[in-house]
Amino acid sequence: MSLAERLAGLDRIGVGPGGVHRLAWTDEDRATRAWFTEQARRAGLDVARDPAGNMWACPAARPPWWGVGSHLDAVRGGGRFDGPLGVAAAFELAQRSGLPLAVVSFADEEGARFNTPTFGSKALTGALDTAVLTRTDEDGVVLADAMCADGIEPEGLVEAPRWLEKLRGFIELHIDQDTLLAEAGVPVGIVTSLASRMRLEAIFTGRADHAGTTPPSRRHDALGTAARLIVAAEQIGAELGELSITSSRIVVEPNATTTVAARVCLWIDARSANPGKPGSWLTTLEEHAERLAESAGVGISITVASRSPGQEFSPEIREQLHVAGVRLLGRPVPDSVCFAGHDAGVLAAKIPAAMVLVRNETGISHTPEEQIELADAEIGIELIERALGRLIEERG
Repeated sequence: MSLAERLAGLDRIGVGPGGVHRLAWTDEDRATRAWFTEQARRAGLDVARDPAGNMWACPAARPPWWGVGSHLDAVRGGGRFDGPLGVAAAFELAQRSGLPLAVVSFADEEGARFNTPTFGSKALTGALDTAVLTRTDEDGVVLADAMCADGIEPEGLVEAPRWLEKLRGFIELHIDQDTLLAEAGVPVGIVTSLASRMRLEAIFTGRADHAGTTPPSRRHDALGTAARLIVAAEQIGAELGELSITSSRIVVEPNATTTVAARVCLWIDARSANPGKPGSWLTTLEEHAERLAESAGVGISITVASRSPGQEFSPEIREQLHVAGVRLLGRPVPDSVCFAGHDAGVLAAKIPAAMVLVRNETGISHTPEEQIELADAEIGIELIERALGRLIEERG
C-alpha cells in the first residue's frame, strides 16, 4: 500500500468543497479510528487507545519503543496533510522498514472545537490542565461530556502519563508551514525547536442598542472596543519586536446589522522564538485593556486559554537526522525554528523527540490549498528510517 493510497483513504472522511472538517470527539473523528485500525492491521500492529483518547498501533516487541506519528483531527476547513501526512507516513515507515515502531495518532491536536490544542500529548506528558474539561463548543456541548460520548472517561486522564513510559523517543513528520525549505530548494528540513506560544480569550461585555438612534456618547459597543484591542495587540507586538500576533477568531452577539454589539468573544494568538516575549506582550496588553474598558464603558476580561513554552528538540536525534540527510541528499539538511504547535514538541519536554518537515512550495497550511509533493514526503520517510535504524542499533 503506497503513501498516496493511505492518504486517499482519509479523503472520504469529513472532506468537502470547503476543506477538511474533522473536529475532535465527533463522528468524523471516530471514522478516522477505523482507518487507523485498518492501517495497523496491514502493518501487523496491535491497536490500543490510551486514557486520553490517543490511538496506538503497537509492535510485538516489548516496550519501550520508538514512536512515529502525528494527528488526524483538523481545523475547520483545513487541508489534507497537516497531521494525516505524519500518521500515514508512520504506517508506511513501520510496514516497509520492519523496525519495532509504535505509530501514534494524538487526540485533539488542533484544539479547534474546545480551544484545547495538543490535548492528547499534554495528557500523555501530565501537562494537561484538567480545568479545560468544563469548556464548551459552539453548540454548548461540554468537553467532558463529548469525551464520555466518545468512550473516554475524563477521570481516567490521570492514568495517561503511564503510557508515555512505552516510548523511548518520538519523531514526527509534518508539512512545512513556511516557505523555508522551498526557498532553500530542499525536500526536507529538521526542526531545532518550537517557538513559545500563547492563546488568549478576551470577553467584551457591552450593551445592545439601536444603531441608528443611540448616539456615540451613550454606546457601550463591545465590537468597536474589540476592534481597538485587536489593533492595540498588533501595535504592542510590533513595538516589542520578535512577535507574531494574530487575532484569529471572533464571535459577536447579537450579530445584527442594526444593533450595537452587546458581547464579543475574541481569540488572540501570540508566538515568539524569544520565550520571554509573549509574557511581556500580555502584561502590556492587559494594562491597555484596563484603560480601554474604562474609556469605552465596556467590560473586558482576558484569560490565557493555552500557553506552550518554547521547546528544544533532542540534539542526539537531530544529529542522526543530519547524518542521514547528508548521505541521502548529498548536502546538509537545513535547520529551522517552528512557530506552530505540535505533539512532538509537547513530548520533547519529557522524552527524546524530533520533527522533520516536508517542503511546501507556497507555505500555505490550514486551508484546502495546502499541498506537498509525495516524492518529498518519501524522502522524509527514508530520512527518519535511516536515523531510527542507527538509534535503535545504538540504544535499542
